[in-house]
Amino acid sequence: MNIKNYVGIETLEAKFGPMSVGLFIRSFREADNSSQSDFAKRLKISRANLCDIEKGRKLISAERAARFAKQLKVPETTLIKLALQDLLREAHLHYQIDLKKVS
Repeated sequence: MNIKNYVGIETLEAKFGPMSVGLFIRSFREADNSSQSDFAKRLKISRANLCDIEKGRKLISAERAARFAKQLKVPETTLIKLALQDLLREAHLHYQIDLKKVS
């Protein structure tokens, strides 16, 4: 990812509302100037699956979020937290995730 194109989560939330895994991945992909096909290959998923994730039609598990984080070289806690928050939002449960790694 080109550092000039990096936008923080707080900036994205201010512009688009609550952050989701899909919005994070789409923003990351666009900042990297990657097509959906190329980015899907990087994540080892289909382009259709990536499209569904980006548009919020498909939620991902915490385990899959951790795998994506490793492939994208971003902190695991970032994507795991967003994945869990997405699941809570989908269930209409009004809680906020506070995630800490245990040793």
